[in-house]
Amino acid sequence: MSGAMFNHEPVMLNEILEVFSGLSTGTFLDATLGGAGHASALLKAHPDIEFLGIDRDHEAVAFSKSKLSSLGERVTLRHARFDRVAEVLVQTGTHSLAGALFDLGVSSPQLDQEQRGFSYRLDAPLDMRMDQSQSMSALEVINDSSIEHLEKILRENADERFAGRIAKAIVRARPINTTVELAEVVIAAIPAAARRRGGHPAKRTFQAIRIEVNQELVILPNALTDVIKALSPGARLAVLSYHSGEDSIAKSVMRLAETGGCTCPTNLPCVCGRQALVRRVRTVKTPSVAEQTLNRRSTAARLRVVERLSTGWES
Repeated sequence: MSGAMFNHEPVMLNEILEVFSGLSTGTFLDATLGGAGHASALLKAHPDIEFLGIDRDHEAVAFSKSKLSSLGERVTLRHARFDRVAEVLVQTGTHSLAGALFDLGVSSPQLDQEQRGFSYRLDAPLDMRMDQSQSMSALEVINDSSIEHLEKILRENADERFAGRIAKAIVRARPINTTVELAEVVIAAIPAAARRRGGHPAKRTFQAIRIEVNQELVILPNALTDVIKALSPGARLAVLSYHSGEDSIAKSVMRLAETGGCTCPTNLPCVCGRQALVRRVRTVKTPSVAEQTLNRRSTAARLRVVERLSTGWES
């Protein structure tokens, strides 16, 4: 599949537009550009904003460049992993942000591209790289990792109940070269009774390996922190997550920014001098039933939003 076909349905689009309804001028950052679904709607709703989009997937950037080409200098796109956001802001001369969005996880086009090796339903070489220019792929993770490391990946990245059994089965079956081979090994390792519950038996394993290949949870905390620091007073950050680990990290980073790191007892005056950087914005946290029915990918989505305060701005 070429970049020209990197299209997908943006999740919680109406809710995102509502979160950023107060945008006026300045630069908006989309740290996970994808197919520019959210980007297109935000640019249309706010004709005075400029837009900075980054994505680690070359095909996503190529597709979005074509899709947004009519907007000219309003749009700047970069191929970059979102943990390089501070570097990209310097490179583009962006001193502060009027708003920012992270739409995390794998995109539908990546799952649907057989040759990318993300899906347990499509037979393809083991890959799972969001950025095709990086060296490590699922092939190395599956065939070079120890039993202990594989078990850790499966437990921490996917809460896989049978992590130990699956890790041992993978090592016994190596070399494993394709997605179908891996799926068959996982299915055989899981007890028959458990296979009949909770969807495809290999779903969690594929999720866990994908997260490891792309270091999705490792790079998220610093990226969110850097973006919060770059927000202008009154600017908002919205994070759409689809995995408990992603949501937990977003919640933790936002909570730290909300308290400023203060650990003083709540029933006593603060003596540490820490200042809150953001306030929590209460909004709809999950997609509507109608959206979940129409777009299955949206079912696991969870939205968190914070707004930058003027306090602590120079810190």
